[in-house]
Amino acid sequence: MHDDPAASEIPAAPTLFDWEFATDPYPAYAWLREHSPVHRTKLPSGVEAWLVTRYADARQALADQRLSKNPAHHAEPAHAKGKTGIPGERKAELMTHLLNIDPPDHTRLRRLVSKAFTPRRVAEFTPRVQELTDHLIDKFAGKGEADLIHEFAFPLPIYAICELLGVPREDQDDFRDWAGMMIRHGGGPRGGVARSVKQMRNYLVELIHRKRDDLGEDLISGLIRASDHGEHLTENEAAAMAFILLFAGFETTVNLIGNGVHSLFMNPDQRARLQTSLAAGERGLLATGVEELLRYDGPVELATWRFATRPLTLGGQDIAAGDPVLVVLAAADRDPERFASPDTLDLSRTDNQHLGYGHGIHYCLGAPLARLEGQTALATLLTRIPDLQLAVEPEALRWRGGLIMRGLRTLPVVFTPR
Repeated sequence: MHDDPAASEIPAAPTLFDWEFATDPYPAYAWLREHSPVHRTKLPSGVEAWLVTRYADARQALADQRLSKNPAHHAEPAHAKGKTGIPGERKAELMTHLLNIDPPDHTRLRRLVSKAFTPRRVAEFTPRVQELTDHLIDKFAGKGEADLIHEFAFPLPIYAICELLGVPREDQDDFRDWAGMMIRHGGGPRGGVARSVKQMRNYLVELIHRKRDDLGEDLISGLIRASDHGEHLTENEAAAMAFILLFAGFETTVNLIGNGVHSLFMNPDQRARLQTSLAAGERGLLATGVEELLRYDGPVELATWRFATRPLTLGGQDIAAGDPVLVVLAAADRDPERFASPDTLDLSRTDNQHLGYGHGIHYCLGAPLARLEGQTALATLLTRIPDLQLAVEPEALRWRGGLIMRGLRTLPVVFTPR
């Protein structure tokens, strides 16, 4: 009796979610796309979930109304144990935000905040983002070395989103500390993330109270105004909304900048193209380039949790009601069925309908701001410090553990002091 030769040719399923995988998950995702495109797995938390890895299936799942964002639809009470979602958000009464709700509440709350992220509002904010970017580079330009995560990619979006929300400048460093604890995930003290989430919530509730007497043009003032004009935004909803805009609005951009610079280091020909283009005063390659960096090694590896509200079939796989479904954006965005030469970084790629900002009604509200911050950060860094080099061997870099986000812990660089 002979073994089936076709079966013996299929390599063993890859190990998921260990440190080796975190460094370079793309070979494992290629295996899943080919052999098990909708794949049931046990996550490090112990929760069992489906991973969706092909582009067509991912795009369908992101817009499928049978997949709810509300954790109440999970068959297991994992959310109550903090195994899905953001650590500490339930205890801090921060559940009613855009990542956890469905229409009609989602439609109502999204409409309230979408005004803050219109292209016009973001364009008005452009000079301030440039100012923040230059200020951060000024602080390390004379040293000849820096950690681009902690000294640049991390503070830039924190200060930008704080200003949009209307957090007074004297309080912004507190936000930076809380955000730092949240971004370290397992790297900080036990319970540190949940504690930071609670501190942030308490601060936001207090800030909402203070602003009632002195409304400005910022986002929190806008939420208060909407609430006062009969939109019935509860205090918890306002605090949760401000919280998720901060949370979703900074870590993604930290990783967009960090992963983007890393990808350019790893692809020196593309970096040279971009620097030549910027030196000539052109912005076209920068615009397509940031979208390509999002596709190639984007900041959000897996879309946030979804739960089947009834039995459904996805990618030929039957999914039961109550099952969690995680769309793997990083896998979908390298699907050869959708993208030519998907493992090649091509900054001039124009056919680039990547899923880095999601798809459907949960498409990233802050995409215009993220694009602005990513383009400003990369253009200014490469123009002001053109001889930027990685200070360690690429293998020495460590990627943060965690399910949803993909980002570096540190990015040490050296350059000629200026």
